[in-house]
Amino acid sequence: MIDPHSLPRLMHATSERPLTLAQHETAFASTSPVTSLLEELEASGLTGRGGAGFPTGRKARLLREQRGHNKFMVVNAMEGEPASHKDQTLLSANPHLVLDGAEYLASIIGANNIAVCVARDNPSVVNHMTRALHERTRRSLRGPKLELHTPPWRYVAGEESALVHWLDDNESLPQYRPNRPHILKIGHGPALVDNAETCANVGLIGRFGAQWYRSLGTADNPGSTLVSVTGAVGHPTVVEVELGTPLRAILDTAGADPDPQAVLLGGYGGSWLSASHLDAPYDNEALKPFGVSTGAGVIVVLPKNACGIVETQRVVRWMANESARQCGPCAFGLPALAEDLTHIAHPSRDPQGARQRLIERCAVIEGRGACRHPDGVIRFVRSALDVFAADFTEHVHGSVCNGSRSTKHFASVPSLEREEELVWE
Repeated sequence: MIDPHSLPRLMHATSERPLTLAQHETAFASTSPVTSLLEELEASGLTGRGGAGFPTGRKARLLREQRGHNKFMVVNAMEGEPASHKDQTLLSANPHLVLDGAEYLASIIGANNIAVCVARDNPSVVNHMTRALHERTRRSLRGPKLELHTPPWRYVAGEESALVHWLDDNESLPQYRPNRPHILKIGHGPALVDNAETCANVGLIGRFGAQWYRSLGTADNPGSTLVSVTGAVGHPTVVEVELGTPLRAILDTAGADPDPQAVLLGGYGGSWLSASHLDAPYDNEALKPFGVSTGAGVIVVLPKNACGIVETQRVVRWMANESARQCGPCAFGLPALAEDLTHIAHPSRDPQGARQRLIERCAVIEGRGACRHPDGVIRFVRSALDVFAADFTEHVHGSVCNGSRSTKHFASVPSLEREEELVWE
């Protein structure tokens, strides 16, 4: 049995190739399997690793209480965040741990179907999951039906309502949900959607129990988590850390710039954090006073010679392109924010007016989208206005920093060259 008091857990026994089912069952063998799955899951304190951080046990109980004979368990491995590589890394190492968790969750809620969703644009992970599903199917015909689905890769396609909508009728559009929690459905069957890393943690809890799981992490945020570290780092990497580990220690483990200007936490719908707070523990309770969260498990490291305004402008422009364009805040508001940031990053006309418009538009757009995509962009922009306040002031007064002239960037942004050619599937 793996040591409950040390790392790695999720990445235990990894090698250059994904573990086979036989290797997985040997590496994660348990002498006392859990019997009361839901109670153990609730006692574990596990929260979702996809960004929202909702308690997994509470979510499972909610779905368990729903009526319906055709329930679905959906594994969300879409990983739409450009700076995130954690789910890809996990599925390329321990796909069966993710599938263990999916089967446990299906058992809890009474689901007859498990849909594993991997973006079609990631063929290596699709191949890994195909082999893993074939192994499990050959072993037994009992239990829920396992199917691999490959939606198109887009940022909002991984949003849980958009993913369920695609599974229902092949359209990757987020759905308007003013009240949460909201029960998602595929056909008439209630659907539980959980991130791949969340499922892997459920796999550990199902094998070793809540007490074992809570031996790492903090009282409020137990366990370990995967973190994608990009930006000013030797090479993009994924590290598994105990929740509560100081941010500075995570950067050190990843080989990142030890003295950065700032870090972006949570992904492109997350927030910038000043380097003066790098001694803060990496868990949501400790980060809350700074207005940030772990989110989707992303840390982008920004060096001191970079321009935070330019990095923010590039990300906002991409996020505007990635919107579903089904409501005004996304279709018109986000491009307007990107334009304002462009006038500030590279002053051409009225940069002071652009900053004021940026602030006013954030207030108008917030809370009005059909989904939470625009709210994430607003959070990101406001954090930039705070963390890079001195730079904004210099830019609007014509003193453009050297970093804004550099061709080297640190926030990974997929190509924007064919914006008008992108077609929703």
